[in-house]
This record gives sequence, structure tokens and C-alpha cells, in this order.
Amino acid sequence: MTENRNRGFDPANPKADPSRKGMKTLRERISEIKTTRWIRFGIVSVLFFLWVIWMGNPWLAIFWLLLLDIYITAYIPWTWWKNKKGATRTVMGWVDAIIYALVLVYFIFAFIGQNYKIPSSSLEKSLLVGDYLWVNKTIYGPRVPQTPLHFPLAQHTLPILNTKSYIENPQLDYHRLPGLREIKRGDIVVFNYPQGDTVALRIQNPDYYQISYDLRRNGIENPRQYMEQNKSVFGDIVWRPVDRRENYVKRAIGLPGERLRIAGDTVFINGVAIAEPENVQYNYIIPVSGTIPEEKWQEIGVRADDHGAAPVSGDMAGFRFYDVPLTKEMKRIVETWPEVNGPLRKESESGFYDLSGMFPLGADYGWTRPDMGEFWIPKRGSTLHLTLENLPIYERAVRVYEGNDLKVVDGKIYINGEQTDYYTFKLDYYWMMGDNRDRSADSRYWGFVPEDHIVGSPMFVIASFDEERGLFDGKIRWNRILHDANPDSDKW
Repeated sequence: MTENRNRGFDPANPKADPSRKGMKTLRERISEIKTTRWIRFGIVSVLFFLWVIWMGNPWLAIFWLLLLDIYITAYIPWTWWKNKKGATRTVMGWVDAIIYALVLVYFIFAFIGQNYKIPSSSLEKSLLVGDYLWVNKTIYGPRVPQTPLHFPLAQHTLPILNTKSYIENPQLDYHRLPGLREIKRGDIVVFNYPQGDTVALRIQNPDYYQISYDLRRNGIENPRQYMEQNKSVFGDIVWRPVDRRENYVKRAIGLPGERLRIAGDTVFINGVAIAEPENVQYNYIIPVSGTIPEEKWQEIGVRADDHGAAPVSGDMAGFRFYDVPLTKEMKRIVETWPEVNGPLRKESESGFYDLSGMFPLGADYGWTRPDMGEFWIPKRGSTLHLTLENLPIYERAVRVYEGNDLKVVDGKIYINGEQTDYYTFKLDYYWMMGDNRDRSADSRYWGFVPEDHIVGSPMFVIASFDEERGLFDGKIRWNRILHDANPDSDKW
């Protein structure tokens, strides 16, 4: 007995036995939990089970046991560092807070929404370069992450380290949770760039497929081999999963199952011309007698990148001119300027530029940016009669987006080894276009956007910065804060 007392054992209080430290019974552990912790555990549990119901996968409920141990039973020593002193406790306190924050951000970005910056002028004047948007992922239903192991604050590349921000495996099948509504015509939509699966890291615009097409036109039979042999120019050629590809933002123009054509810049859906966004822009050739001051361009909202420092001298035109995107109202103002010495003409009608190179690349349809023949937009569950004539339009959807082995042998179409003239689509597809029609790389160049690439729709502008102005010269666009980021969506 003396020996036991020397070790700190007290027969009147066996729970004080040091040898029992860390070996408390479940009842003892539960009895020590404070009421406030029970409340937090209850709230987290309710949110967790609501998420499981939303996900529609009851097997996920097993992870509730992890929450039970974190908040209540503590069989795993999650907070071992709290008994330490000095630097260990300080450092682990920060690590613990950062991990909690990253987990929270991961779930918010994956299932609720995330911020997005407008990098180009393809949607001006609806959205401006330098707008920071909040993108709502619940409106069409959030996608379950197909690449679940990724850093939530980087799309595909970690800054500074310049390495991948994700681990490619595992890759989950596409699954979208219930949303508030379907995509409707006129919606501004954020989506993963469909041709962003393969990327030349040093040159991302034009993309890998456009580069390959241009190289073939220049007589290079194996473009990929050529790019790999010239890494100093093109960089490494990498593959990216669907949800780790670049984010693009455009307006939904064509919906699944519709027939679309473009004639003279006018879009026809099922044979009927549709309305244009209120602030749609087209590039105009502006003949001038001299340089137009920067202040005038700023007053009507034309960026320096769009008008250039000075007019160009076109040999074909025979006069000096600007080539600038304008809305109808901006065009009316420009026509009154004394520097303008002739009528304005649409760039697409001027004959000064090559308007070819349209979707589908490599097909000899004769389509141009303002004129594209009628075609059908694929719809989930609908069957298409495939022919050698229309195959170029749908080949990438069948082969890449829906994962089939498609070949043409002796003039016959084979899908997954079987000769067929019909294909039933597994996904819905959309036709996306920018409001700045002549300065937008959109579906006219790379085709359909599959439903599994859809991210969400912008709700409002968080903040907006004019990159061409100084801090005290209107850099912050105060009037755009909380501005509707989906204008005109209810006018179609």
C-alpha cells in the first residue's frame, strides 16, 4: 500500500490513478462535456445531416462519428497541443485555426458560392474588367467536387510555388445537387472552359487546340510533338480535370434541344430572331482625321486596351481609323466627335479582317463570326442522327465530354466499336456568347458547354477596380458595389 501511495495512488479516489489518464470511460467523458459544447455539437450535427440529405448519399452519415469524437468522446487526441507550453502551443493554435478556416472555405466554395474576377472585356458593358463577383452555385445546383483533393483558394495553380493546387486522383463521377432552377436564356453563367482540358502552360490564349490547328495549317503534321520539342515557347503540356479548368463567364444564348443559327450578327433560335442584351457591343471602324484624346474615350467608357493609343493606318482601308467596340448609345456619341470624318461601319462588314476560324475547327462549313449555319444543340436523352456532314459539330461532345471511343472507318461511324448512325446524349449542352460580340472568345470559336462544366451564376459585384486609373482618379468604382451581376437576364 505504501508503494502505491508513493506512486500517487489513492484508494479513496481511484479515478485519480495516473495510470488511468487517457483511459476514461465513455460515461466519464460525456459527463465532463460543457453545455455550450453540446449546443455547438447539436448545431453542427443538424447542419451535417441536412448536407447528407442534400447530397442524397446516406453513406456519408458515417462521418458523423468523426464529429462525435471531435466534440464529445475525444478518443482521438485532437487537442493534444493544448496541454503543451511555449512555441508548440502557439504554432499549433494557428495551425488549428487555419485548418478550420480552410475546411469552412472548402465547403462554402464547393457548395454555396465563391468569388470570381472579370479578367477580360467579353461581357462589357454588362460586367466590367476588374469586377469582383460573388458567384451563386446553389441556383443551378452545386456540383459535387469531381476533384475532391484540392486547395480551396486556388483554381488549378498554387501562387508563388507555381505547382498544381490539386491531386488528380481520386476523380469522382459528375453529380449535381438539386438547385433552385434551370439555366434560362439571358443568364450570365460561370463555367469551366470546355477546351481547358489540355493546356500549353506558357501560352493559354489561344488555347492548345487553336495552337494545334494553326500549326497544322502551317504544315506541321504532329503539333503536340512540335510543342513538346519547343518547351521554351509553349511550356509543358498538361491535362486538367473538369472542375480545375479555367473559369469563363458568358451569357447563355442557346439552350438544350434548340436549333441555332447566326446571320448578319443576329442570333436565331428555332428560326426566330432573339433580342440582344441592352448594352451589346460590336466593333466599329471609325475613320478619323487625327488622334482622339484619351479623355473622350474615358468619358464613354472605352478602355485603353480597346481603342489603342492612336489610330491605325490601314493599307486596305486607305485611311486612318480606330477599331473600337461600341454600344448603340456610345456609337451615337462618337459620331458627333469632330475628329470623325466619315460614317462608322461594323468591323464584320468592313472586309478588313479575316472572320474565319470558327467552330468546329477544321471543318469546311464556310462559317464566319457573324454568319453560322443552323445546327442543333444537344439535349440529354435526345437521339441525333449522325452523318459525316454533321459529325464535326458533335464529335468532341461524343468523344471527349461523354467519354466514347469514336472513329470513322471507310466512311462509317463507329462508337465504342459498333457501327451506328445514331447517338443519344447523356448531358445537356449550352451555347454561350459574350455581350462584347467582336471581342469575345465564346461558343462561336469552341462550341458547346456541357452541363458538367457549369459552375453557377454571378449574383452581385463585391468590388470593382478600374485597372487603368489611379487610386485617387476613380480606380474604385463605388457605384458598382453590390451592383446586379446578372443584368438583362429577365428581359429575354
